[in-house]
Amino acid sequence: MREKIHPKWYPEAKVICLSCGTVWTVGATIPERKVDICSNCHPFYTGQQRIVDTEGQVDRFYKRLQQRDQRRAEAADRSVSKQSPDVSVEELSLGKRFTQILADEGLTLISQVIDRLNSEGDDGLLKIPGIGRKVLADIKKGVRARGFELAGETAEEE
Repeated sequence: MREKIHPKWYPEAKVICLSCGTVWTVGATIPERKVDICSNCHPFYTGQQRIVDTEGQVDRFYKRLQQRDQRRAEAADRSVSKQSPDVSVEELSLGKRFTQILADEGLTLISQVIDRLNSEGDDGLLKIPGIGRKVLADIKKGVRARGFELAGETAEEE
């Protein structure tokens, strides 16, 4: 065997578990070794259902899970508000001019616009000065996008 090529051997090297604090001695090339988990506290050996999270992966997973639940709750809130007919006409994104024209006619809520369309048809809105076929189509598209059906039409008609 060649001289001076082998590392120093420590026959009484200590191994320390950082999880449970257990200390035992082994032969090693370093005097002290620290481990995150040992056979005294590892779930596989103990039979206990315990999460061993040395790198924070479980915490990150739970944060993502919480964010997902928040996004789902916000989406549910948006869909409920989206289907409410008592929402301002401004939500249809027609523009300030056409929103003001509808407001001057007393149509400030989507439910009022739907009632006018269901009772008088397209002519109910077309007789309003400043409202043409393009704006009428945009209004209908916005109403359908909110989940409402108009009288005499199906969702496929456009």
